[in-house]
Amino acid sequence: MPKRSAARAKLPPAAQGYRMPAEWEPHESTWLAWPHFKGDWPGKFEPIPWVYAEIIRNLARHERVDLIVNSERAEKNARAVLEQADALSDNVRFHRWRTNRVWTRDSGCIFLTPPADKDDASLLALHFQFNAWAKYPNYELDEKIGARMAKAAGARVMQPVSGDHRVVLEGGSIDVNGCGILLTTEECLLSNTQQRNAPMDRAAYEQLFADYFGVQSIIWLGGGIAGDDTHGHVDDITRFVAPNTVVTMIEPNERNENYADLHANLGRLKNARTADGQKLEIVEIPMPRPVVFEGRQLPASYANFYIANGVVLVPVFNDPNDRIALNTLAELFPTRQIVPIYSGDLIWGFGALHCMTQQQPLLAGQ
Repeated sequence: MPKRSAARAKLPPAAQGYRMPAEWEPHESTWLAWPHFKGDWPGKFEPIPWVYAEIIRNLARHERVDLIVNSERAEKNARAVLEQADALSDNVRFHRWRTNRVWTRDSGCIFLTPPADKDDASLLALHFQFNAWAKYPNYELDEKIGARMAKAAGARVMQPVSGDHRVVLEGGSIDVNGCGILLTTEECLLSNTQQRNAPMDRAAYEQLFADYFGVQSIIWLGGGIAGDDTHGHVDDITRFVAPNTVVTMIEPNERNENYADLHANLGRLKNARTADGQKLEIVEIPMPRPVVFEGRQLPASYANFYIANGVVLVPVFNDPNDRIALNTLAELFPTRQIVPIYSGDLIWGFGALHCMTQQQPLLAGQ
């Protein structure tokens, strides 16, 4: 029996029955990191903690919030802000770990759930290597966060590899339906710009997704949106909202620089098929008008929403299309509260609600 268990442990997660659940499946908690690096929001840092407080206040009503703070002093400051905003509760759990930045979707681990018939059921945490989107030099603290999250969650840790290469992968570069389909972009994973994994080609990524996420089908989109310094994360353009349904961003203005890529992505989605050969149901949401600060276009997109227990947090930008996005998501999630979060200042950090969050799934039977 020990030999059989050891052999099983060497199998990739999918062969052991593990899978990455969809975001709308039940959560144990949401992981966040309290903002502290003013260089991510130069000249606009002051409102950011208050945006976080609003996010935490809405999340903590529905699930635990695991909040990473840089120090005892940082925890004290965070508690003060949360208390003023009526967001401090027993459902907020603090972890004193130093970080470089706060984009937990990308620096944190990705949790997988075990098969229902597994006796010693526990979460499996995929701790991908993190290198700050192959762009920034300061990431040594963030690279440790995935393992720390896994330990706190009581999850077994696995570091994914392709051949003898430890894989770099950010959570914002993929989206799954929990039933074997994964969305990603060629711009992020296959481009020579901000290249994460030089040894890996399309086939190597598809094998990685099959082995580690239990994915049978990959939908490769093309390019991301303007202003995205991750170089093409899919969570700014197209998201699953049900097993066979995606929300995708469109740009009605043909002169806008996002028009061609988003139009091409829509065509790819129309040609995509589910595992049983069915077409996807595609729900279109128009982009907000360009958000520009200090002459730079920012990656403002309604697709960067976050689905939690009982609630969907949606970035809004004081734009006429805010209402279209909110109404569309309300129709798609009739049993969840749709909460708009003003993100006009937040997006100056080049990320929004999905970028800052990472879900910890609830184990079956808990």
